[in-house]
Amino acid sequence: MQRGFFRDGQIHPGTLEGDMEKFRKFLDPYIGLMLLTIGVAVLFPAHGQGARVAGIAADAGIVFLFFLYGARLSPQAALSGLMEWKLHVAVLLCTFALFPLLGLAIVPLFPSGFPPALVTGLIFLCILPSTVQSSIAFTSIAGGNVSAAICAASASNILGVFVSPLLAGWLLQTQGVSLSFSVFRDILLQLLAPFAVGQLLRPFIAEWIQRKRAILSYVDRGSILLIIYVAFSKGMIEGIWSQVQPTDLLILAAALCALLALVLILTATIGRRLMRLTVENEIVLQFCGSKKSLASGLPMATILFSGSHLGMVVLPVMLFHQIQLIVCAVLARHYRHQTDLAASDTTTNG
Repeated sequence: MQRGFFRDGQIHPGTLEGDMEKFRKFLDPYIGLMLLTIGVAVLFPAHGQGARVAGIAADAGIVFLFFLYGARLSPQAALSGLMEWKLHVAVLLCTFALFPLLGLAIVPLFPSGFPPALVTGLIFLCILPSTVQSSIAFTSIAGGNVSAAICAASASNILGVFVSPLLAGWLLQTQGVSLSFSVFRDILLQLLAPFAVGQLLRPFIAEWIQRKRAILSYVDRGSILLIIYVAFSKGMIEGIWSQVQPTDLLILAAALCALLALVLILTATIGRRLMRLTVENEIVLQFCGSKKSLASGLPMATILFSGSHLGMVVLPVMLFHQIQLIVCAVLARHYRHQTDLAASDTTTNG
């Protein structure tokens, strides 16, 4: 059975097996590189002039990342498919309302003495937009409505550039984290401005970006790896990792697993029981409404949380990224198996 695979704003035809192979190639090396980058930061943290140079390079990478996001994301993709507007609204509410509410509900359950920076990181995770590529890839693998997933994921990312910083300023202040005006100035200059420029130049450079997508994919992933290196280097230089115990990491991982499980259960219930969506659209709500974007989250965190605790703040985002990919891969296979069984029964009975 033919399915489409989403890449760089386009649907590329391919078989289910081809989809899975492409996603494995995207997934496995990148996780390994992130772990390797953390290891390098632990053993060889940047300090002094090296830290300043790395910081400037990371800031330049952030600007370039959001320029690419603006150039790649088609406004038409976010606005098309309005026949499914209820589905798109449900995805946005799950991303920017359900997630923050669940995060705030989990915070009081942490034991006393739990590192505050990790709590801040959990709240920050909950306000991020959905992913694009992995959400749509899993929707395709599961046999869902790929065109609706493109609309929902694109809209989430476009709105997330504006909504996520505003939610950060509101929710994190309730947790005792103050964000100054300079932070929002930096968001405007480093995130919104390059994103807007990318959108404006998209009609002129979209074809070039499509031709150079392989090279640019290395550049944007390299920028994210550099952000990780700078964040964890700051933590090593300041010695903040001595404040984190192995039990804290286990508690955090358990909280993130519980958060993802709750969201998946609630999105399935909302789609199936309350909205009575088709299976194809239920899949879209599951995968687009339960994901959080590492690619958007790390650059935002670098601007919002300057200082030595940045590494601890982004740790929940990085852990959740790995957990959601593993769980959603299993869930996508389950949906695919159910769809194949239903198709087989229909053929047999027919």
